[in-house]
Amino acid sequence: MWQKIKNALIPALGLILMAGLSIAIYQLRDQTAQLAAWGYPGIFLLSILANATIILPAPGIALVFALGSVLNPVIVGVVAGIGSAIGEVSGYIAGSTGQGMLTKTDTYKKIHPFVEKYGGVAIFVLSVIPNPFFDLAGIAAGALKIPLRQFFFWCAAGKIVKMLLIALGGASTLDWLLASQ
Repeated sequence: MWQKIKNALIPALGLILMAGLSIAIYQLRDQTAQLAAWGYPGIFLLSILANATIILPAPGIALVFALGSVLNPVIVGVVAGIGSAIGEVSGYIAGSTGQGMLTKTDTYKKIHPFVEKYGGVAIFVLSVIPNPFFDLAGIAAGALKIPLRQFFFWCAAGKIVKMLLIALGGASTLDWLLASQ
């Protein structure tokens, strides 16, 4: 009896925690820009927070672009990529704790088989592409019981590549603007 209660309670609490965290971060999204003033630690924390939300948008990429123009873009990209991957663990946890409402969407039904068939490579590809659906890939990875270490490795690799490109884009845009004056 206790085992049944425990098996039902833990996934429910995990989903409530993830939903609450997403709502709190979404409501505080305007204040998160202040973290950018902290430099590299700020972009790291901002990247965690921006990617810990499930589906709800939070600022992140725009600040990586902007900070790539004023700080070392390689360091900004790596720090933001690692922070983003840490934040994406929230989707993985949501998927590993039980089936949620998002698993019934058409997009999830397309992403789940892709992640199931290609595993880490699918996670890498989906994390490199700027898209709002990566949370669904994390949920699928958690539901498929892909080891967290493997999910994190492929997610971090993809997020670092993406954030490096965004930060370098910010740096080159500033260089271009300064050269055109």
